[in-house]
Amino acid sequence: MEGPALPSPTAHTAHRPPSSSHVRLTGGPWLRWQRVNREVSLPLALEWLEKAGNLRNLRIAAGEAEGGYRGPVYMDSDVHKILESAAWELGHGPDAALSDFVGRTARLLERAQEEDGYLDSHYQVAEPDRRWSRLVDSHEMYCAGHLMQAAVAAHRAAADADGRLLTVARRFADHLADVFLAGPGPGLDGHPEVETALVELYRVTGERRYLELASAFVERRGRGLVGRHKHGSAHRQDHLPVREAPTLTGHAVRGLYLEAGIVDVAVETGDSALLAASAARWADMAATKTALTGGLGSRQVGEVFGERYELPPDLAYNETCASAASVQWSWRLLLATGDARYADLIERTVFNAFGAARSADGRRYYKGNPLQRRADHAEAVGDPRWRDEWFFSACCPPAVTRLVGSLEHYAVTVSEDAGCPTLHLQQFTPLTLSCPLAGGGLGLRVETGYPWDGAVRVTVTEAPPQPWALALRIPPWSARTSLEVDGERYPAERDERGYAVLRRDWRSGDTVTLRLDMAPRLTVPHPRVDAVRGCAAVERGPLVYCFEQVDQEAGTDVDDLALPPGVTFQEVEREDLDGAGRTVVLRADAVAVAGEHEAGLPYRRHGGPHAADRRRAAAVTAVPYFQWDNRGDGAMRVWMPLLSG
Repeated sequence: MEGPALPSPTAHTAHRPPSSSHVRLTGGPWLRWQRVNREVSLPLALEWLEKAGNLRNLRIAAGEAEGGYRGPVYMDSDVHKILESAAWELGHGPDAALSDFVGRTARLLERAQEEDGYLDSHYQVAEPDRRWSRLVDSHEMYCAGHLMQAAVAAHRAAADADGRLLTVARRFADHLADVFLAGPGPGLDGHPEVETALVELYRVTGERRYLELASAFVERRGRGLVGRHKHGSAHRQDHLPVREAPTLTGHAVRGLYLEAGIVDVAVETGDSALLAASAARWADMAATKTALTGGLGSRQVGEVFGERYELPPDLAYNETCASAASVQWSWRLLLATGDARYADLIERTVFNAFGAARSADGRRYYKGNPLQRRADHAEAVGDPRWRDEWFFSACCPPAVTRLVGSLEHYAVTVSEDAGCPTLHLQQFTPLTLSCPLAGGGLGLRVETGYPWDGAVRVTVTEAPPQPWALALRIPPWSARTSLEVDGERYPAERDERGYAVLRRDWRSGDTVTLRLDMAPRLTVPHPRVDAVRGCAAVERGPLVYCFEQVDQEAGTDVDDLALPPGVTFQEVEREDLDGAGRTVVLRADAVAVAGEHEAGLPYRRHGGPHAADRRRAAAVTAVPYFQWDNRGDGAMRVWMPLLSG
């Protein structure tokens, strides 16, 4: 089954997803997430599409129901994202309820679509005379883009048997081209997303106009065509042309979706300057605007990136949709360049910021994912201080289900490095793979307890007749890495791209064992990250850890804890953390610090009578951040004060 991003045969990329591949997860957290997706999250989402009114809006647009439109203007996008999610899950195997949903909804969309191809229930029902008239906030192209992505997914997963959904998407894309391709038309959508969707639809259909329209939308950014907005043009990525903007600004999700589309356009048109501009913004974002968990978006107000090094743990938004969009952008840059640093960020994001967004039972979601929550926390991540099943603006739950449903497609790439066919293992998860390579069929089996265990065992189950190379990404956090082929030691250094590459004439039964250093480690922030200066976080392998109140000693508040110099952690493996699944808990000796107030204020004179804090020994326990908030409401923090002595 082909995945969410499949560059055309003429695209200018260093790597590609393996063609005609069959990748199946066989264990680990990713498989657990997919099972929960299929058994719990998607059935629940189908209920909410009825309860919230999304499907009823479309029935009204189709003339099959009466009443007024319900919800925000982008209600259709939730339907489309759940369609995409269902399609990816159907690619894993049959499911009668999901197949019925895809078929029924495709027919409903077909009936609701207007003769000229336009399809947006809000404007068809609530404001029929306002289509394309207020693009700064209308989300019309955004909804169209998600429809196209759903159609592409259903086509690639063979979930759109009669091609009905793809036809609906093409008719809408044709309408967009008719209205906007000859000139700027009414303007640009204030929420980028359609750009990458148009490119993917071009890749499926070969229709050149879709690529031309995506390119036009990219080039028209930064020229005032979106329209005036209360947060300013930078909030809508319309302040500078994309070839000139040095850094990501404004609404995080919008910016990340736009960048994914920019890369798609760049590789399909061979525009190296456009690609370089996007890659430069990625490097700036990674270095100055990324939370330790991979989360993006420092401010809840406006859901924006914030300034360089503005990375507060408690007030950061780190929206779930932004994590999913970040993975999509990084994946496209990985394909374009072959640089493992993009896979490094995908790993960090998926296992931490994204992994924490949904509860372990698959029923509840965070919109924002902070790195600290106090006992009296109530505002930093939105209205609720806990996850919820659905939201008035329900973009995040289906963002989770569609990425989880397609996770296996981010694990492997292929290339022709130095003329040698090469398979790159980008992510470490138990899986089986079969694909054509080096003039024959290649089969692999990956066995690992990752992310708990650093040993990754790759067995060749089918070998092509010609030599080929196996490239294993070496994460930069692994201080001591070893590599063996059939028991013989090999160098495990990262090359200039970030991989250990083994070139040889392989045979069926050959086994490669990669061992990564999973020792717990302390991480400190860049000196300019003021919000956590003097603090440290704990990481183990790809996982960021956090300290939840529920795990600490009775009478010890998590916000009083501090880590002493030279702290060491004991690893305790558990098979099930109160329903959250297998885990490794970290325990250590720490210090509880209680300070006195002076003059009734939370401040004290330096060197004054209350300058000395009261300290006592305390034991602390940390759990993986992605498993937090599955055992009741309470305080949590990732960054802990680090005592100097």
